[in-house]
Amino acid sequence: MMIRIFEILNQNRSFIILSLIMLTSFAVFLISWLKEPRRLLNGILFTIFLLMLGVWLTVMILSTSIRPLILAYEIIIVLFIAAITLMAAFSWLFFLWNAYIVWKRESHTLSNLLTLFIGIGIIVIWLIALIGPFRNLPSWVRILLYAPTGALDYLLFVAYDFLVNLTLYQIVPRQYDQDYLIVLGAGLSHGETVTPLLASRINRAIEYAQKQVTKGRKMPKLIMSGGKGGDEKVSEAQAMTEYAIARGIEPNQILLEDHSKNTFQNMKFSAQVAAKDFGSKDYRAKFFSNNYHIFRASLYAKAAGLNANGVGCYTRFYFLPNAIVREFAAVLLLKKKRHIVAILLIILFFIIYALFDLTGLIH
Repeated sequence: MMIRIFEILNQNRSFIILSLIMLTSFAVFLISWLKEPRRLLNGILFTIFLLMLGVWLTVMILSTSIRPLILAYEIIIVLFIAAITLMAAFSWLFFLWNAYIVWKRESHTLSNLLTLFIGIGIIVIWLIALIGPFRNLPSWVRILLYAPTGALDYLLFVAYDFLVNLTLYQIVPRQYDQDYLIVLGAGLSHGETVTPLLASRINRAIEYAQKQVTKGRKMPKLIMSGGKGGDEKVSEAQAMTEYAIARGIEPNQILLEDHSKNTFQNMKFSAQVAAKDFGSKDYRAKFFSNNYHIFRASLYAKAAGLNANGVGCYTRFYFLPNAIVREFAAVLLLKKKRHIVAILLIILFFIIYALFDLTGLIH
């Protein structure tokens, strides 16, 4: 029996090795993500696993020699590629539609026009590609003109990695055993009233606290985090506290952090409030914000030394594209030195390549 097993393994050695590589890539990703979901590397590790899974699945199906199964798999692959191609080709239409909806339903600010600018940019790129105005230029000039494309491809990869991380972060384990629930503030309506967006964050935290109690654990304290803006009559923390009390939360279950002016300060000052109340830094905490914001907020929490992950609340679909673009831009700026160096290296590569072409060192 054992001899037969070894014979089978020996005959399928390549597939077994491929399976082990695929499983190893999954294990590396899973360990990294579970240990620290606030890590940008997780998106790359997950992508490597998906690629290995695709290779493994392809080899497995082709090795069966079952023609109907192979044909069905080929059809699925063709449909998948066609869907991705169509999405890329008509993405400008989606962005323009989204810009119209946001303009119609939200405030007319520059930040709410980001999807409009992206849609117009995609149209310009497509027109340049179709018209081909640079075809008759010398080859070394064309090579130089590829530099912006290289930089754009890099930014698209970074954006993809951000989207993967943002998606994965939505399913971080909840763990209903928290000591503190930190609610991140946002602007107030008329300088004193909680907005619907901010209310959704508070409601989500209250819901989380109540679910924790139903599981037989203690009621966590809510930390309302947000200072007083220049155009606000009260601090965001105070307005949030009044809102929570009106919904049945006992005042002694609420702590105020009313000095922060941005997300980093939300995390830093809330950590101090929790440590002072708990008596040490060994407390357990979650923070609450909108689903599109929690990954970036988690990066600030990590930078501020707050050992907490986020729980996102619902955001209307039409608002997500514009909001996610803003979040990506903010995360890009967090690591701006790294990205500037990468883009400069890409540009330098094309300059050197163009010089080689100009001097005839390459053909």
